[in-house]
Amino acid sequence: MTDFDRRDVLRALTALGVTGVTASLFGGTAEAAGTSPLDLEFSVAEQFRPFDLIAPKFVQLDTAARPGRLVKTGIRPKAPYGTVTVQVRDDRAPVVAGLAGDGVSVLGTYDAAAGQAGIEITTPAGTTVVKTAPADLRAPFGFAVVVNENAVTVLADRGTGWQPLLTERDQVRARIDLRDPAVLGRLGYAYGSRGPARLGRVRAGYFGQAGVRDPHVVQHADGRPYIRHGKLYLTMTNAGLGFFQQAHWAVWTLDLADPTRLEQVATLFFARDGVVLGDHAGQIVRDDEHDRFILLMSSWGDFAFTGVHVRHTVTRADVLSGVHVLPTEQLALPTTVSSWDPALTKIDGRWHLAFVESPAQQPAFVFHPALAAAPRGADYDHGLTLLGADTSVDQTEGTILQRVGGRWYLFASDGDAREYPIYDLKLRKLGTLNAPYGTNIPHPMLVRIGNRWWMPTFDGTQYAEDVLGYGGHGDFILMQTH
Repeated sequence: MTDFDRRDVLRALTALGVTGVTASLFGGTAEAAGTSPLDLEFSVAEQFRPFDLIAPKFVQLDTAARPGRLVKTGIRPKAPYGTVTVQVRDDRAPVVAGLAGDGVSVLGTYDAAAGQAGIEITTPAGTTVVKTAPADLRAPFGFAVVVNENAVTVLADRGTGWQPLLTERDQVRARIDLRDPAVLGRLGYAYGSRGPARLGRVRAGYFGQAGVRDPHVVQHADGRPYIRHGKLYLTMTNAGLGFFQQAHWAVWTLDLADPTRLEQVATLFFARDGVVLGDHAGQIVRDDEHDRFILLMSSWGDFAFTGVHVRHTVTRADVLSGVHVLPTEQLALPTTVSSWDPALTKIDGRWHLAFVESPAQQPAFVFHPALAAAPRGADYDHGLTLLGADTSVDQTEGTILQRVGGRWYLFASDGDAREYPIYDLKLRKLGTLNAPYGTNIPHPMLVRIGNRWWMPTFDGTQYAEDVLGYGGHGDFILMQTH
């Protein structure tokens, strides 16, 4: 989750005829015993950019605007990751949108007469315009306000797609903490016009993504990919409109018959330390033996250059659909430094957990792959001991455990060497994966589909970095073997 890039992706899937494929085709029994990951050769088949201010399956309000200076809908998100969009039909008066409750509001504004957009915070202490920016919008246009954690972003669509006008986080947080359930619980989606401006359609709901990254296939405990109705389930980090705290975690499906059909089906948030956060960069394991889902994620949701760690939780709730806010705990790993990018699999009856160790995040990030395992018969979070680590690298992450040709390997991504190292389970480097390496540090998420290997990954293509800064990446990339 630091600096990545990959582009160009997969074609030729129609020849697979994957409808009605049985589970035996996906890993395990379908593998040729002599296959080695060093023999695999990947090329890019598909590359595209998922972008939605409101996740399509998570729209909470879609209606014609009612007149009013501030229309409070009473509809609210469970986490501070929401969007309001308004069609502005004329610009004779200031327009507002955002979150509002009794005596408290977080609003984006646009005033055509003043020629500026702004961000306005109201608390019991009063109303403050925390930031403004010049803007020249002529009706009709789309107006949007997005909340990602405590960052508020105002955007406009003049017919060529959504573009940010301004964003602010620190001055918002100085006055209100939207991560606090007691605060967020008082706020609902709101919009209005401070005068005679005519508004059209209003939509609100959970924020989608400015891009995606960190794909990790949802899997069964033994490593088999989780597939339903011809769709592969995977988790991805949904890039927010800003840095790591503005991102959040989601579950997606990839249609095996048409890999350009990528659909978000669940939105996941996490409660810890009294707030709700968008922790991400993790994995979901379906543990059929114990009828549970195991979720592991990285604590990027409140990252402030003072450390990162792996967190976890178990649940019987169907986390592969809907909106969830789940309490989590720190996972006890055999390391004294920061950690992220967990990858969990039960290998030969013993839980193995790959992760990234990071002794420093400033003045520069330093990180390398590591592997731990629990005692035989123990649960995944008990008695983990270190099996190995590659301390010879310091820009290597994206750890993935995968079986190829009947043997298990740890795959990772080396941002310095621009390659994907392959390790055995003692963290001895065996070679590198033959696959394109683009921008950022793309993760080598290998999954066997029929008689081919696929590798969903991402790149470092930013969205509106001049306004939003680093963090709004990347493109979704799908590779496959020849």
